[in-house]
Amino acid sequence: MELVGSTLASTRAHPRSAPANLLPAISAMASSYKNRFPHYALPPCLGLPWRPDAYYKTASVTPTLAPYSRSSQGLTPSKMLPFVSNRTTLFTRYTPDDWYRSNLTNYKESETSRHSAERLRVDTSQMIHDKDQQTKKTQAESTKNLGERVNDIEFWKSEIRHELDEMIGETNALTDIKKRLERALAETEAPLQVAQECLLHREKRMGIDLVHDDVEKELLTEVDVIGSCQERMQRYLDKSIAQLASNRAAQHELEKDLADKQTAHRIDDKCHHLRNTSDGISYYRGVERVDATISVPASWAKFTDDNILLSQSERAASSKLRGDIENLLVVTANEMWNQFNRVNVALTNRIAETADAKNKIQTHLAKTLQEIFQTEMSIETIRKAIRDKGPPLKVAHTRLDERTRRPNVELCRDSAQIRLVNEVHEIDDTIQSLQQRLRDAEDTLQMLVHAKSTLEHDLAVKANSLFIDQEKCMGMRKTFPNALRLVGYV
Repeated sequence: MELVGSTLASTRAHPRSAPANLLPAISAMASSYKNRFPHYALPPCLGLPWRPDAYYKTASVTPTLAPYSRSSQGLTPSKMLPFVSNRTTLFTRYTPDDWYRSNLTNYKESETSRHSAERLRVDTSQMIHDKDQQTKKTQAESTKNLGERVNDIEFWKSEIRHELDEMIGETNALTDIKKRLERALAETEAPLQVAQECLLHREKRMGIDLVHDDVEKELLTEVDVIGSCQERMQRYLDKSIAQLASNRAAQHELEKDLADKQTAHRIDDKCHHLRNTSDGISYYRGVERVDATISVPASWAKFTDDNILLSQSERAASSKLRGDIENLLVVTANEMWNQFNRVNVALTNRIAETADAKNKIQTHLAKTLQEIFQTEMSIETIRKAIRDKGPPLKVAHTRLDERTRRPNVELCRDSAQIRLVNEVHEIDDTIQSLQQRLRDAEDTLQMLVHAKSTLEHDLAVKANSLFIDQEKCMGMRKTFPNALRLVGYV
């Protein structure tokens, strides 16, 4: 009788002729296992826990083993029957053909899955390459169009600036109602000082709140508006009342157009220089469906050209229009009042936004603290689970170690041995998974602690910004010159 892994015959067994139905040697049977594939889709009936008929069918075609010890020598077949009858306590669930078919099916399924995955990977790589080239081409065209648009805006800006300079030189001739204009000019100092102090106070905001928001934009616009009104008043002291109003209307349109073009130039220039690696890019879902345009290139160019032509016409008639200084004073007063109201509205909205943000930060801070507590509990649970896997692993190791002491042929790689080895691997994999999860949980805890620190800092920043906007800025803006004083009557 041949044993697995050994070429020596048993020293205790005497050779004798084997029956015709003996199994082939194990070394010969090993070659029959080659090129066999597992198959798991077995018939449901073969999985029954008790199949006596299957046992008898299998036993009828299975040859008996030759005796391998002296204790079995000399026994007649009738005396060996009790040994076979003892196997009635066992049962055979599957046949070797089932086992071979299971292996074959599993191998074929694995090969099919690999081929499908390979095809998908190749197709995906090609698709990614094509889409990447298409995206780069489209982005290059968009960048080129934006650059052309920036050049067009820059040209019209230079034309508007030139005409504005010409208009300022023309309006220097106005000299009427100088006293009223001087009084109105003096009244603009207080609002200008308030606006500048608001800007100065808002420079004391901290961190992320030191943002160029709508309030700051409106305050800067108010400073510019007031400064522009003062400059125009100072320039137009020597000009005629009537011509001053006409010139002022044309100049206002040019300034508005220039401001719009400056804003458009800044936006388009920023868009032109945006790249895939730029900061501040984000998703804005549905923005491509929003069409907020109100002009086309032809009407856009005609609008600026009309403004320039109007300014040229008013500048040519400056000597005839000297009586509209009242309109200038009214316009400047309305601009300052409107801008004053816009600043107040923006400041009020900003205060509401800051208060809302502060409340949300407090809510998120509370949730973050709760999540930190839950994460810490989870970490302790994972650590306990890792510790609990120690005794089962020790038991499996001890069993394997004890089974290495089985003598001779009893060192069989049976199902118990395979199960113990698999158990060790499974417990090791479980411990590795738990340790990885523990590291993830600890990283999450650090992230939560960082978020908590950020929220606490942001909460202090919001409180400081709220105090500046609500207490200091709004407190100073409660007083503003009335319309009569702005037009120079008082």
